Amino acid sequence: MIGVPLPDPRDEVTAKINRALEDFFGAGKHAQQIPAGVSAEVPMFGATPHSKKLRALRDKDAPKVKALAEAGKTAPAAATALDMRISRVKLIAQENGITFAEK
Repeated sequence: MIGVPLPDPRDEVTAKINRALEDFFGAGKHAQQIPAGVSAEVPMFGATPHSKKLRALRDKDAPKVKALAEAGKTAPAAATALDMRISRVKLIAQENGITFAEK
């Protein structure tokens, strides 16, 4: 109908969540504290064998990247010297706490 205000969709979502909470606690269940890092889900974004292999390869290049950073090179200059993408050099630096000289 024209002129009748629409209900706020947030109110509907809030009411649905409140009903679910009442059902949960009304059934005698209670909340649990789950320690950090514990999950029942498979590693979707965690370390997989492939990501571990890639990290190991980056760790091999870390000493070269660190040496160039300590020599005063910038990240783009280090990437050029090592014939790597700058994103890879920056990732290696981030993972290993390496800082480059500013431009």
